[in-house]
Amino acid sequence: MKVVVLSVLALGSLAACTTTADDGMAVREPSGECSADAAQRHIGQRATQELGAELLRVTRARQLRWAPPDSAMTMDFRPDRLTVSYDRSLMVDRISCG
Repeated sequence: MKVVVLSVLALGSLAACTTTADDGMAVREPSGECSADAAQRHIGQRATQELGAELLRVTRARQLRWAPPDSAMTMDFRPDRLTVSYDRSLMVDRISCG
């Protein structure tokens, strides 16, 4: 019984990760190769969920990583990740890929 419950939970969590359009076709993921050039004009804006979505769109990154002030960050390079640093007043001060 325990195995069945865990299997159902695992399948449910995988299904939650799938995104579909209204017609049932799968929505295509961003290319993943981040390019931060187009995002530089957003430096100085307030760090919000809406800004994060826009930055993912213009950079074509698959993952967004917010970098709060005075926080430790991993140094591993991921070409599909966008890192957005902001200051104590939540203003974006750096946008980079990796």
